[in-house]
Amino acid sequence: MDQLGSIVGKPGPHLSLLENGKREPKLSLIADLANALDTTIAALVSGEAPSARARLEIALERMQTDPAYRRLQLPHLKPSTSLPDTALEHLVALFEEVKRVSSIRAATPEEARAANAALREDMKARGNYFNEIEALARDALDRVGYTGGVVHEGALGDIAALYGFGVHRVPDVPVSVRSVTDMKNRRIYIRQRDALSAMAARPVVMQTIGHFALGHEDPVDFADYLRQRVEANYFAGAILMPEAAAVPMLLAAKAARDVSVEDLQEQFFVSYEMAGHRLTNLATEHLDLPTHFVRSDDQGVIWKAYENNDVPFPTDVDGAIEGQRLCREWGTRQAFRSEDKFSIHYQYTDTSSGTFWCGTHVEAGRSPLSAVTVGARFEEAKYFRGRQTDRHSVSLCPDGECCRRPNTEVAARWDGQVWPSPRIQSHVLAALPVGTFPGVDLPEIYEFLDGQTT
Repeated sequence: MDQLGSIVGKPGPHLSLLENGKREPKLSLIADLANALDTTIAALVSGEAPSARARLEIALERMQTDPAYRRLQLPHLKPSTSLPDTALEHLVALFEEVKRVSSIRAATPEEARAANAALREDMKARGNYFNEIEALARDALDRVGYTGGVVHEGALGDIAALYGFGVHRVPDVPVSVRSVTDMKNRRIYIRQRDALSAMAARPVVMQTIGHFALGHEDPVDFADYLRQRVEANYFAGAILMPEAAAVPMLLAAKAARDVSVEDLQEQFFVSYEMAGHRLTNLATEHLDLPTHFVRSDDQGVIWKAYENNDVPFPTDVDGAIEGQRLCREWGTRQAFRSEDKFSIHYQYTDTSSGTFWCGTHVEAGRSPLSAVTVGARFEEAKYFRGRQTDRHSVSLCPDGECCRRPNTEVAARWDGQVWPSPRIQSHVLAALPVGTFPGVDLPEIYEFLDGQTT
């Protein structure tokens, strides 16, 4: 060690700390070490610890920096030579089990709503534009030789290969997931789809790759889980609708006053929902157009929502939007009542925060039916296709006599004279899904992988 130190200009004890993973070296020193040892940088920065003892010592050091451990207020424990390997194994294993048990505690509905609200505020603050993910997607596309237009299947396979994965299509995957990733054999399993539904497979693969491209680890809580999903979905959108190709198209559409979700959908062979998401990613950053997005069911219950144009989404006392019911006068709900509900439903709606224009698409292939809406303030509507619509409604929600409060005369006539029998939904009494990946049936996943590798 001393001889090596004399070659690279560092004392032997310093190199020992590097070898055991207790200190991070500079890239220049790694290069010097590789040259001195006649090896590669890749070999030196392998994630494997040099010995079982070193692995345990590193694990002990890391666990003592974990917030869950620090809350115990215990003195720092050094992994000295007097501490036997078996004692180290017990300490590390016990702490890992404590973390596992705490991680599977079910998030309460209040925690989930708070996590959603906080994430949405972050998205609003940045105009739903994630520059660092755009750069990551741009680099991946450059490395596989993308030059424009639709990102074809071959390029998607090449992007998966960049991160060391192969894509395998199988007759079916467990019902609780859209894909299963075998980390050991570096395989991504997705459901075999026919030509008509091939569009749905593309984002599934790229969302899965997004987790690895972004360096995601097992989520530590529900908020982390939500953030990872948003980032992986963003990565998929940035791959399938590249910024370099989509922005010129959108700028030309703005100049022609013909911005539309439909054109993004058709140009890049993606779903309407994904195209709507992508428009909100790029509209404020590149077109200077604040927008809003919402996906809801035929009862007006919100599943997803985003806004940076102050559209008055209904919220609960904690500021959460998801699970709230939209006013029935909004275009998102009016679309279900239109004569041709599977055509784009354009509408203006007067609200307490001003007048908003929107375009709503009811997705025919989903069960139950859901609607995706993208909209803008009246002032910006002039740039969008469908601005000429004569559909116009007034929403007084959350104040006044509207869909939340019955007409005063009608209420007086029926108050106390009605006993509705609600349809009980299975989720009413259920806790939120537990586990590191909420809602995923891990025993089923493991059995599936066993079936693929045996």
